[in-house]
Amino acid sequence: MDYFKKLLNLLQIEQDEDRRAYLKLTETSSTAERRAAGLTWYPIAIKGTEIGRGDYLTVEIERPSHQDLSHQFRFGASAALFSNHDPKTDRINGTVSYQGGNRLKLTLNTEELPDWSRNGKLGIDLLFDDNSYDEMQKALKLAAKLIDDNKDGHLTRVLTGQSAPAFIPETIHYPLQGLNDSQRQAVQKIIEAQELAIVHGPPGTGKTTTLVQAIKTLIKQNKQQILVVAPSNTAVDLLSEKLNNEGLNVLRIGNPARVSEKLMALTLDSRISAHNDMKEIKKLKKQASEYKNMAHKYKRNFGKAERDQRKALFDAAHQLIKEVDKTEQFIAEDLIGKAQIITATLVGANHYTIRDLKFHTVVIDEAGQALEPACWIPISKAKKVILAGDHLQLPPTIKSQQAAKDGLSTTLLEKCAALYPEAVVLLEEQYRMNEAIMDFSSKEFYDNRLKANESVANRLLFPGDIPLSFVDTAGCGFDEKQEGTSTANPEEAAFLFKHLHKLVGELKEHYSAENFPTIAVISPYKEQIRILNQLLSDSPELMVYADKIAVNTIDSFQGQERDVVYISLTRSNTEGEIGFLNDIRRMNVAMTRARKKLVMIGDSSTLAYAPFYADMISYTEQLNGYQSAWDYAGYD
Repeated sequence: MDYFKKLLNLLQIEQDEDRRAYLKLTETSSTAERRAAGLTWYPIAIKGTEIGRGDYLTVEIERPSHQDLSHQFRFGASAALFSNHDPKTDRINGTVSYQGGNRLKLTLNTEELPDWSRNGKLGIDLLFDDNSYDEMQKALKLAAKLIDDNKDGHLTRVLTGQSAPAFIPETIHYPLQGLNDSQRQAVQKIIEAQELAIVHGPPGTGKTTTLVQAIKTLIKQNKQQILVVAPSNTAVDLLSEKLNNEGLNVLRIGNPARVSEKLMALTLDSRISAHNDMKEIKKLKKQASEYKNMAHKYKRNFGKAERDQRKALFDAAHQLIKEVDKTEQFIAEDLIGKAQIITATLVGANHYTIRDLKFHTVVIDEAGQALEPACWIPISKAKKVILAGDHLQLPPTIKSQQAAKDGLSTTLLEKCAALYPEAVVLLEEQYRMNEAIMDFSSKEFYDNRLKANESVANRLLFPGDIPLSFVDTAGCGFDEKQEGTSTANPEEAAFLFKHLHKLVGELKEHYSAENFPTIAVISPYKEQIRILNQLLSDSPELMVYADKIAVNTIDSFQGQERDVVYISLTRSNTEGEIGFLNDIRRMNVAMTRARKKLVMIGDSSTLAYAPFYADMISYTEQLNGYQSAWDYAGYD
């Protein structure tokens, strides 16, 4: 079908661009550069080895240094163990079977470690992630095949706009505690939906709380296992934890991003380790290892008797490993069968332990940030899908501008919400922001339907404070500068910090150091963030509150909130060019991070060319929140 053919083409463009960027980054870069980019751990120490699934060797690895560097190693990723003596030749590929903190386990495509691994200078490289693309392609091809199947293709036809979703009225048999009206409506819609329900959750409206109650209700009423997925490990962790707190039997497939004991206890690996039959498995593994070690002693003797003896020992080891695999599979199937909820990332939904399982209902959280091809992986296992998220916040990250422009950036959530308004419930009450901060976003993005819960509606940092302001730098001569591919405005950054110093001075009168408000300084531009971070570290007065102040890009604050948010809009030029700022969904995210105070700093003469920013500036004027940078000492 053309629908899936188009998606497959877009995915291919994205994969090619992703691979090109990866090769560009890795082919000519040194170990230190790759390490800084998060693609390499070097040096590493091998902490131990064990026999993994199907005879493969699993190596436990630790990075003893450079632990402060962030990295991209994740459960399921492809990686290579290498020796820096001869990194081109001395390398062996494998898969990350566990990652937590500064440790990971790498299952290598071999039965034994190569000789060069004993000579030190070892590291691991992240390889290009073909696996995720393979899984997405398989899911799209399967959906294309299923669409004409009368029985199994019904959900696919609904999601591609060929059949309308149905809703059958149903009574919820037990009270939904702690939910507001729109949250209750969302749970009702989920229960009544036969194929599709959409929970549209604007910032601060309690989407996770709603989903947890809906999942709990589905399980109580249908007694069927549910698959709960999201694009990121962090989102999967949050839901896993909250569902577990409700007393449900949750099984987390894959490794959590946050390595808390509570979350680790939910993983399949941890449950297998705690199983009664584990003692027997450990005994068999130890015996197999001993046989292999004995076999290796014959390595350099080539007589027939030695060869036969060696082969016999390897055969015995293989037999034991088969036994181990069978027992582990039995335990895994037992645990999976008993779980009420299975949680995983979108790609993790095809993990070998659950690959062949079917579910009545699949819940996809953060669907506004999920690449559509990835969503088809869990959908292929379902009769009914719940999509939850907000397509008016940040879209998925896409490497290829061409693929994004041609439609890959349009999510399944966005398509289905436009096709079937009857399937959508908008969560209308928010619990984060002062209503002055909320109202502009509500008017621009949510048909003016949001209302602030009374607990937050009039909340201020201190009596008499202004919750929302736009400080206009027009006429100050704060011109933007191009720095490589990014834009910066050093004078605007310096002004922002003057403003922040003044605010911190006022806050000191109302707060102790312990309960000092949290502050975010945000800009869409990486180069501006670099300058703002430098200014923060050069300010001893602000560094006292370093644990309360965070400086970063808009994207990194998605899903977070702070008491105070400063936005450095950065653009200031005579042509009215605003580039990145044209993506108003990104601004929706930036503005709605603030609980009690939002300060936006920018040049109205540049920004006001765009209707969104013209509206924003006049909105701040109506609330007496418009100020000129000239009003502040030092610019008169």
